[in-house]
Amino acid sequence: MANESPSSRWLVSTDWLAARLGAPDTVAVDGSYYLPTLKRDATAEYLAGHIPVAVRFDIDATADHSNPLPHMLPGAEQFARDVGELGIAETDTIVVYDGAGISSAPRVWWTFRLFGAEKVFILDGGLPRWKAQGRPLEQGAVKRTLRT
Repeated sequence: MANESPSSRWLVSTDWLAARLGAPDTVAVDGSYYLPTLKRDATAEYLAGHIPVAVRFDIDATADHSNPLPHMLPGAEQFARDVGELGIAETDTIVVYDGAGISSAPRVWWTFRLFGAEKVFILDGGLPRWKAQGRPLEQGAVKRTLRT
């Protein structure tokens, strides 16, 4: 599928992302989330190996904690603060992926779109495709410059 065009305008290929990594206005975002029954730790997996310069977006951390239900959408002020601390501005080109392929990335994509970001995309095939193509990984947390 590497030579094919993605089937949606909201999907981008690994080639497309690889060509743009490191550009100041392009942000790769690991939006992995796993159901408890899968016994996978999304943060630990991110720290062990992620797309270079990708930040980790945790849907449980950026959530409305006054609601007893898990990962409910936060208010606009909290969302802006949390993603600003990740070094993301609504004017950036944001590429979301997850460790399952395309599982939780659409939820994160939708969240960014809901709060006004217009250039948000999903990496077609996610981290599994990135790895299968032998592309580089980076370990540890990534800290981008604070955005407001």
